[in-house]
Amino acid sequence: MTYANSGVDIEKEEQAIKGILSTIKSQRKGIGKPLGGHYAGMIEFGQYALVLCTDGVGSKVKIASELKKWDTIGIDCIAMNVNDAICVGAEPIAFVDYLAIDDPKPEITKELGKGLEKGAQLSNISIIGGETASLPEIVNGFDLAGTCLAYVKKSDIVTGEKISPDDVIIGLESSGIHSNGYTLVRKIIERSGLSYKDKFPSGFYPGKTIGEILLTPTQIYVKEVLNLLKNVNAHGLAHITGGGLRNLPRLNKNIQFVIEDPLAPHPIFKFLQKQGNIEDKEMYQTFNMGMGFTVVISEKEADETIRTLKKYSQVEVKTIGIIEKGKGVAVPSLGLVF
Repeated sequence: MTYANSGVDIEKEEQAIKGILSTIKSQRKGIGKPLGGHYAGMIEFGQYALVLCTDGVGSKVKIASELKKWDTIGIDCIAMNVNDAICVGAEPIAFVDYLAIDDPKPEITKELGKGLEKGAQLSNISIIGGETASLPEIVNGFDLAGTCLAYVKKSDIVTGEKISPDDVIIGLESSGIHSNGYTLVRKIIERSGLSYKDKFPSGFYPGKTIGEILLTPTQIYVKEVLNLLKNVNAHGLAHITGGGLRNLPRLNKNIQFVIEDPLAPHPIFKFLQKQGNIEDKEMYQTFNMGMGFTVVISEKEADETIRTLKKYSQVEVKTIGIIEKGKGVAVPSLGLVF
């Protein structure tokens, strides 16, 4: 199975995005002038850049609805945004959410609110508003998305342009699938004749149901990354989301990211790969495969980077590779090139 034949074609999405961007030309001058960006957009605001990014939870919400467990989905919504904002070195400060739903039942919205509150606490942000739209003729179920506001001194922006050969790549473990690739995940479960309420087969998560593991909230990396940026000069920061390792060249297209010692994929990825008979390349360009965030740093600051990240994080942190001359991403141990 592939992500494309399950219904989501990444390359087609990329072309669609180019189509949107080709028609958008207007730009403000002065305060509000665009300053570029990769995972998040930046605008001029005096000595600071204001940072904006937006994202949603995706079809993970369908699993939550089937299990009638909505209390963690809000964490995913905030995580997918704040983890993008910190990629330019910015501190997230505020958030607004958008809930599109066919039937706004309080028993659902209250549970969604619990997750949003938890995500806000973990990110140290304020939720300052939002919008709930009842769209019974458009939406079947609900969709939850949001927008994050962050800020960074212009002198402290991390763009990725400083990345150079011999820099070190450090990986931070994910909490699981996070919030990407769920269209493929759901197809795998469906075609395997399994239910989200089924227990995992022997060797995978003893005593846990498939749905419990699939709803594991997205890891939030705000605390460890912001503390890291106080101590080192990061050359690049990447949130590993939909597209997997193909996210890395967004930082710099003129070098090659060589992943020599990848973080071990969680059992859920091995389970999905086996059930769906999926090739390694498809897995690594669809899912995070156990690595939710990366830091690119000079070799001399690598040890300090790992110490600081471990001090503020509960997830595994280790050196996973180096930067070399070339382009794209390579995982030599798996024979993969992107």
